[in-house]
Amino acid sequence: MIAQKSSVIPEFKSQKAQASLDFLSIKMPDDNEANMGFSGIHYNLKFNDFYSGLGIYGSVSGIRGGFFTLGINAGIQKEITPKLFIDTGIHFGGGGGAAAPDGGGAFILPHISLGYQFNKFSVTGGYSYVNFFDDGDIKSDQFYVSLQVPISFDYSNYLHAEKKYTTNELKGSFWEKISNRISVMAHLNNLSPMGDSVNNFGVSLNDKTIRLSGVEINSYITNNWFWLFKTDGAYSGIPAGYMDIFIGGGYHFSMNKNRTNILAKVAVGAGGGGGVDSQGGTLLYPDISIEQKLYDDFYISVNKGFMLSPNQHFNASTLGLGLKYYVNTEGSLADQKDLTKTKFKGLNIIVKQDVYTNAKRVTNPTEDLYQISLQVDLFLKKYIYATGQTSFANFGNAGAYAEGILGVGLQSASLIDKKISVFAQVLGGAAGGGNISTGQGFIVKPSIGFYYHLTDKLNFRAAIGYVKASGGELNSTAFNFGLSYRFSLLTAK
Repeated sequence: MIAQKSSVIPEFKSQKAQASLDFLSIKMPDDNEANMGFSGIHYNLKFNDFYSGLGIYGSVSGIRGGFFTLGINAGIQKEITPKLFIDTGIHFGGGGGAAAPDGGGAFILPHISLGYQFNKFSVTGGYSYVNFFDDGDIKSDQFYVSLQVPISFDYSNYLHAEKKYTTNELKGSFWEKISNRISVMAHLNNLSPMGDSVNNFGVSLNDKTIRLSGVEINSYITNNWFWLFKTDGAYSGIPAGYMDIFIGGGYHFSMNKNRTNILAKVAVGAGGGGGVDSQGGTLLYPDISIEQKLYDDFYISVNKGFMLSPNQHFNASTLGLGLKYYVNTEGSLADQKDLTKTKFKGLNIIVKQDVYTNAKRVTNPTEDLYQISLQVDLFLKKYIYATGQTSFANFGNAGAYAEGILGVGLQSASLIDKKISVFAQVLGGAAGGGNISTGQGFIVKPSIGFYYHLTDKLNFRAAIGYVKASGGELNSTAFNFGLSYRFSLLTAK
């Protein structure tokens, strides 16, 4: 199908939002165990005083490296003076790991704090409480501190997806502004432990190659400097369950008429699970990558780096291969080059509850497994999308179970008075933990389903399918339901 071209410029809309990084020190049930340092990355949409969004937490100190959760946020920030404000909210999620007493994984984390607004960021501090209430033993109240940075975005209605314009056609509109340059990479990484690295049973990992799959997103601050977000999960080489999440930055050097790039990166994050003994969970990740242009804005990337805990208790070299795509978004202009063509691309953010019927366990009795799940769909064409999904158990006696999977899907045009769309998708990737029988961690997950369009942004979503582990006994009917938030972003080249 030929993409639609229109002389009517799509309406420019702006969504206020903020990213935040928070930390709390959780008292564990065993009085002899050190507190678990719990750090979270959140992204919240703001609607006047109210905000709502998503957050991922991970252990960064103590002995529970590999403990991760995913959840939804809701709260209110109320101004007291132009600089002071009160922030109160709640986070509901699921997850666990590292043999912690997390039960089924479901937990709540309410907080109330006092904040101060600086010129470009704000800080808050106050009281928080955490409770893993589905048969978990982790219950603690503690001091809570958070740093917030505004990261808003500009968008248009999802129905404008795949419409094309020249940059000349957008002159004089709100879209005529400097764009944001980002890159998205799907990669495979080999992790080779070195030195005295051992698993949680004291067995050396030096003869192991841990195979990871994941995603890295870079967002450019200047033509050369960028910040990054990276996450991986193990699918082979060790028992399923390893995961890591990193944030950091780097420098981009181009040559050969921008066909070849060298990137130096350094990041800090949390990782562990699958028997990998990362102690508290904090990991450092220096890396250097070389990229070569394949076609248009697609590059092949090869990276070499290291992953280590600060005291080098865990120490590994990394070697990876990735496929990267560069794009300018939210504006029709760029400092580094002349942009001539633009296109609106559809984006769909889905939060849902997954259910696996009779999910096979390694040792425990078989029972249903429940997960909180985040899925992001990027439409490559009008009805074809690439998708990524991460899920964490929240009920079903498997708190440590998590997934990180990628795939493709097809979605229909709107049907029945433009209220219904149907879709089919197939995903695969890393999964494990929580005594679920996934072998070394690779699963496939096909499904079909439908959307009911509540508004131009908000949709109800439901699906049914199955999930199969290639090296384990997990082979279950899967169904899910949730909400999606969809819109279109301007891209330019």
